[in-house]
Amino acid sequence: MHISQNLAAKAVSEVFAGRNLTITLEQLFKQHPEITPQQRGVAQDLSYSCLRHYGELKALIKPLLQKPLKDPWLNHLLLIAIYQLRYETAQPFTVVDQAVKAASKTNLPWAKGLVNGVLRNFLREQTSLIAGSQEDDVAKYSYPQWWVNKIKSQYPQQWQTILQAGNQHPPMVLRVNIRKTTQSAYQQLLNDAGHAAAVLGDVALLLEKPVSVEQLPHFADGWVSVQDYGAQLAAAFLEVQDGMRVLDACCAPGGKTGHLLESANIEMTALDHNEIRLKRVAENLSRLDLSANLKQGDASKSDWWDGKLFDRILADVPCTASGVVRRHVDIKWLRREADIASFSQQQALILSSLWQMLAKGGKLLYVTCSIFHEENQAQIDNFLKNNADAERVPLNLVLQTESEPLVNLQQVSLQKEKMEDRQLLPCKQHDGFFYALLQKR
Repeated sequence: MHISQNLAAKAVSEVFAGRNLTITLEQLFKQHPEITPQQRGVAQDLSYSCLRHYGELKALIKPLLQKPLKDPWLNHLLLIAIYQLRYETAQPFTVVDQAVKAASKTNLPWAKGLVNGVLRNFLREQTSLIAGSQEDDVAKYSYPQWWVNKIKSQYPQQWQTILQAGNQHPPMVLRVNIRKTTQSAYQQLLNDAGHAAAVLGDVALLLEKPVSVEQLPHFADGWVSVQDYGAQLAAAFLEVQDGMRVLDACCAPGGKTGHLLESANIEMTALDHNEIRLKRVAENLSRLDLSANLKQGDASKSDWWDGKLFDRILADVPCTASGVVRRHVDIKWLRREADIASFSQQQALILSSLWQMLAKGGKLLYVTCSIFHEENQAQIDNFLKNNADAERVPLNLVLQTESEPLVNLQQVSLQKEKMEDRQLLPCKQHDGFFYALLQKR
């Protein structure tokens, strides 16, 4: 366990140095090819869990230290061990012993004793420490204070539920490729393989327990893809039909591209600014036995465009990703409030550029995986004010969920006008997404 604790502490330290958690873990595992798959799995889980509960863990450790630790790795090793003592079922003695062993590998002769003392004090005082931490928003919800304040302001009736949902483990949802099989047939294949799954919508299946893709029947043959249920709505909202010329802007990693191609025989252009990410799109489409015209280019510009208008455009724009933090736990701590304005500016440029490429009568679907209004409803309201040839098309699809299925912005804002866009909030079945469908007059 001490090897996994060590690697997790390094990963969390890299995140707070400004690096992406997923990339950091990949690099760490390459540097340590000798570790077992189980050790890699534990290190990954500890990294995600520490960041998921980081606000609370910081509050719990603060009273146990005479002064803040200057060594980031040692600080994060302690936070990871406190997480284990707080949330895991491992024997406390084992957690403490392994953390002390990890500390003994450093060149800090006092680290071993410090770790032992802090963790044993936590075990003795954890009841009062936990109770005290609940008085602070950052500790109670494990988000930066600006994030908590914004969700409180924008969702006054739902803010606690939203924050709590973002700290849960994400669901694993599959999208059945209807060109290969049917939803019911694939559900039976999963059941036969021992993987229980519930039906969502027309092509989605919610797994009772996450599994590796290698365990999914015919995954390599393109029978199914892993895609959040909320993300799968893009194809339904866009309503592509055979023969249409379609653009998926900002397409990587290609989940929505593949879904659109599965839905109809269309002329698909898939655009992304990153060459490496485009290669991933090509790989994903190849697995599905699908193809598209892949183009590298900036969606906010037109230098890549051949001048032919599109019947449908999917604008899945860059955003803060505030609706998918349970999948990308580092986002909570890497994002700054000022980033919202920066993303909003970029989104407006992309929307304006793509609108010029849409045929009259055509439809553009604006999508973010954000729950911040500035990137969503405010963005669309501003666009409609400045484009007289644009009109909002109602989105009336009802989701199959156990919780409130679809949140209309009229219910959660003070605006009086009719709202026809859709804000999905994270829940058991899907992540947080925003959709707005626009048609050109």
